[in-house]
This record gives sequence, structure tokens and C-alpha cells, in this order.
Amino acid sequence: MQNRNNKRLTIAVLLAAAVALGGCTATGSHDLVATNAIDASAGAIAGAHSVFVATTRAPAKRPQEVFDGERGETLSFAKVDVTVPEAHEIGKLERPGSGRKVNPAKHFAATNVSLFRSDSSFRATLAADIARNGGRALVFIHGYNTSFDKAVYRATQIAHDAGYPGTPVLFTWASAGRVVDYVYDNNSATIARNALGDTLRLVASAGAKRIDIVAHSMGNWVAMEALRQAAVQGDRDFGGRLGDVVLASPDIDIDVFKSQLRDYGPPDRPFIVVTSARDRALNISGFIAGRRRAGDYVDAKDMASYGVIVADLSNVGAGDSMNHTTFAENPVMVRMLGARLTDADALGETESELTDSITRLAAGVGQTVSSAAAVVITTPAAVLRVVADQ
Repeated sequence: MQNRNNKRLTIAVLLAAAVALGGCTATGSHDLVATNAIDASAGAIAGAHSVFVATTRAPAKRPQEVFDGERGETLSFAKVDVTVPEAHEIGKLERPGSGRKVNPAKHFAATNVSLFRSDSSFRATLAADIARNGGRALVFIHGYNTSFDKAVYRATQIAHDAGYPGTPVLFTWASAGRVVDYVYDNNSATIARNALGDTLRLVASAGAKRIDIVAHSMGNWVAMEALRQAAVQGDRDFGGRLGDVVLASPDIDIDVFKSQLRDYGPPDRPFIVVTSARDRALNISGFIAGRRRAGDYVDAKDMASYGVIVADLSNVGAGDSMNHTTFAENPVMVRMLGARLTDADALGETESELTDSITRLAAGVGQTVSSAAAVVITTPAAVLRVVADQ
């Protein structure tokens, strides 16, 4: 009984620490549509993106939020136009502090939201955008503790910073957007797995010739379940359209993850699994669950034996205090992600080629190469230690 009480106390302390750390970057509002935005000149805007949204969230009671953390009964669809400020720094997600006005010259800002009454009208609008972007689409699935507005801005930041040449599609499931709702979020993610499969098929039917997937944290549970089910149904690559699959910091029990990979079978195009032993969010998740998560699993060679590529970022400078969003917030890493999604051969396949690529990418974003000093990439055939000069 004493040991059980001690563990409960430890979990409470860990969650309290996570709340404190997470609260440092909270904006205090989940409004997507700002009612107090400041006008900005065209020269103050670095880019504008249309993010297509498929969601299992329920419509929000407050129109400014658009969708909240409650679960909807069916898929809903939207398109959000978002601007990125000229002052934006790669890897950062600039948002106003609590109570402050949105300034598009300084912050990511949603300028327009379109809601669709049917999947057919959504598909038609999506198809036109995909056709303009060369037939490519990037589907992003966010993780735990993510409100709708944060999901939209993160999808925009990844597409913008990675320089993705196609149409960004956000699949957003009903996360409550609160640290204390881990179990609720986990159940919401499970509910959403069929809807993600439907969304991927919808994107394919809208004319996408290549569908890339980037999932983060608990979003990997949704992604892997949708892919596993597609494989069981005999169409694991969605008619040959599946491109790269990037599984960043998977918050999945390692044994469950291996089981999902076995059910899927060795991917024709190896999935990329991004891990870090220093991911504090997954360290806490694993402690609570009593089992390591796939995202902080230390045996990369074992994981790679399932036909995936493992990129270990344990020694890479993180963008957040929890080391949980390094793939999107480290400037060199997000550019590496973009290079891979744009051209699978762009980074090279040997240790020297990868090191040269990291050095070039670091110089291109004004970073020292030490910001990506030690990436360990494990493929089914080899282990490549990419160490850039300090």
C-alpha cells in the first residue's frame, strides 16, 4: 500500500511539473478568430497558407473558437487561411500573450475560416488546391493537450518552415487541450482512428497523387491505427498514393507499436520514427503507464528491424523545455523534415552525405551546426552517426 501511495504522489508531482512547464507558453485563450487583431501591411507578412481541416471535434459554443475539445458525432470540415509574419523565426510559433492583441506583423494569424456543410463541397475545394500544388498533400495529426487553434497554427508552422510544396491538411481529433485530461485525450484519439482513414481516402479521391503524413505524440496512435486498419483491409498505401510517413515522438506503448508495425508489414517506403531518450513528456507518460513509449525507446536497432528508419534526436538541441517538439521547433530538424518530404534522396544515404546536408541546412537557417550536433539514424541495414563539426 505504501509503494502504491508513493507512486501516486510521484505521478501527481510529475503532472504538476508538466502543467507548470506547459503553462509557460500558453496564450490563455483558444480563440482562433481574433476580434481584436491589429492591421498589418503586406510587407509584414512572410507567407499565407490555406490549411484544410478534417476534425472529429464538436463545434464550439463560442464562434471564435470554431471547434472545441468536445467530441463530435461525425467528421466536420473547414478551411482556415493563416498568415505567417515576416518577423517569424524558423522553428518558433509566435502567438500573443494572454489578453494581448493579435498583430499579424508579429504573430501567426487566422484571417478567414470557411466551414463546409458536406464532404463533397469540401472535396471539391480541396481538389482544386491539390491540383494547383502539383498533386501533393501533407496530412498532419497533432498530439495530446492540443486545442484547435494550436493545432491549426502548428500545421501552418510545419508546412511553412519545412517549405512543403503541397497542400497542408490538418486532421484534428478531440483533444481537450489540457494537461490533466490525458485519459480523455487517449480515448478521443482511439475514437478518431476510423475518421483518419476516411480522411486519407477523401484526400486520395480529391486527386492527391502523393499523400505524406506527419504525426506527433499521441497523434501517432491515431495514425498507426488508421494505417494498420488500411493494411488489414488490403489497401495499405491508399492506391499507391502514400508517400513519406513521419512518426515524431510516438506516445504509444512500445509493444503495441511493434504489434502495429507487424500488422502493417514492412513499409514499401520506410516510415521515419523520430525518438529521443530525453523526451520528458514521454518519460512521464511511460512512468505512468509502467512501460516505455516508442518515442523514447532506446533500442533503435530493434525498432529498425521492423522496416522503419529511426532518427534519434537525444543529443539534438530542443525547441521546448520538455524536448517533445524538437522535430518541429529545432530549425535544422524542421528543414531536414522538409528536405525529406520534398525529395527522399535530398539528404543522402551515407554518413558523410547526411553530415554535409546538416551543415548546409544549418548555414541556410543561420544556425551553428552544433544545433544538430549528433543525430543517430538507424536504418534496417546500418547505423549512421551524423556528427557535425562544433
